[in-house]
Amino acid sequence: MKNLNRLILILGDQLDLQGSALKDFNAKNDEIIMIESINEAQYVWSHKAKIALFLSAMRHFAQALEERQYPLTYIKESTLPIVEVLRQQLIHKKISRLVCVLPGEWRLKVAITELAQDLSLELEMREDEHFFCSRQDFVNWTAGKKELRLEYFYRLMRKTHGILVDADGNPEGGQWNFDQDNRKPYPKKGPGIIDPPPTFEPDPLTRKVLAYVNKKYKDHPGNLDQFYWPVTRDQALKALNYFVKYRLQNFGTFQDAMWTDTPFGWHSLLSSALNLKLLNPHEVIATVLIAWKKYGLDLSTVEGFIRQILGWREFVRGIYYLDMPQMSQANYYNHQRPLPKWYWSGKTSMACMKDTIKQTLEYGYAHHIQRLMVTGNFALLAEILPSEVSNWYLAIYVDAIEWVELPNTVGMALFANGGRFTSKPYIASGAYIKRMSNYCGSCKYKPEVRFGETACPITTLYWNFLIKHRAQFDANPRTRLMTANLKKISDPDQKAIKKHAQELLTQLDGL
Repeated sequence: MKNLNRLILILGDQLDLQGSALKDFNAKNDEIIMIESINEAQYVWSHKAKIALFLSAMRHFAQALEERQYPLTYIKESTLPIVEVLRQQLIHKKISRLVCVLPGEWRLKVAITELAQDLSLELEMREDEHFFCSRQDFVNWTAGKKELRLEYFYRLMRKTHGILVDADGNPEGGQWNFDQDNRKPYPKKGPGIIDPPPTFEPDPLTRKVLAYVNKKYKDHPGNLDQFYWPVTRDQALKALNYFVKYRLQNFGTFQDAMWTDTPFGWHSLLSSALNLKLLNPHEVIATVLIAWKKYGLDLSTVEGFIRQILGWREFVRGIYYLDMPQMSQANYYNHQRPLPKWYWSGKTSMACMKDTIKQTLEYGYAHHIQRLMVTGNFALLAEILPSEVSNWYLAIYVDAIEWVELPNTVGMALFANGGRFTSKPYIASGAYIKRMSNYCGSCKYKPEVRFGETACPITTLYWNFLIKHRAQFDANPRTRLMTANLKKISDPDQKAIKKHAQELLTQLDGL
């Protein structure tokens, strides 16, 4: 056994040959370790597609390391947690120096730190360079602020990095935000022809992973019949280039639109590749800016996409490390109801929930409005325990890593942190679903009916939520209009709404 200097830990969402963990890698004296732990797929009941995506991407990355003749210990299918496998390897190899990149999940950050203390290791936990804003820069930005709001952070990012600004730091097009142009539903006759996203036929390595996952995790949710996600750097770049050439042109206009059996719309589907670090956000934005000029794209759609990457993605990552671990236990409304069982099966009579969960189980994917205003909106209105909702999102989506999933769920979808970085709870009645989709046309429930047998559960629970939290909504200028509409509903009807809502809340599994 050679005398090793350092062990370099590469986690499953850090698959970049240019990543900071490998910046000063010395093949003569250092060794890389990658670990597949069954525990990672089981601490939340993970979707088969998420498991397969991580395993295939990790194994392809291991191949790339071996092609470069980098010393690598790759441990497959361990029944031990990652940190326990790491402990065994460090002791066996008699290594006292460990290098890794900051994990994307707090529990791993804590576990690795505690392991280093336990073994008296020299631990170097490096900054993840796949972001525009470092953790410290985000902390500095928050100093002295009573409110943390995306819009002001986003403007700072634009100015700091010279993106969509002129020489004087003013925004392209004369405004920072074109959100009002990016909220259109599909035409009444439907979305028409949408250029489908590229798919990547599984190679022999991926096919072996798919077979393994189907056998080992056969009781896990979802299926692998439509597994076409990019699992290599080359595939991720092809997905990026295809998106900007064929799909970006309509992304902005219809990014909030929903339609039955239209799982992807005009969305990029790049989030999984970004979060596995197969793509770098710097190159994604640079590619979009080139396409803007090359294809004469509307500024509104380009700005809308860049805001998601440079704005929201960076913002929630900063919030995550700022507010953990208390964020994971946030429960502003003290909601305690269990997650309905049909979140795992899609077997519900609500057409919007049925279609969204059906595609989620099929692909491990739903776009941001389906997550926020369908499954998330219902979970908030139905008073579901936030940790159960968070665990579901973390388990069920291929792009869900806790640093991005938890702030979106707790802060955006559920208002569970009491408006730490949002100015209002994001709730809506069935009328919103009807406006933004065609779901309601095939549903047995009616979005305009507030109570009774044909009433949309989302509508009933929406008005019940407003009644219950009237004082809070009245006090907020951004939500006062909601309670103004509530005043138009007679007292007898409000009582009927509350009564019907309680019936629904006690039989959520039967909806």
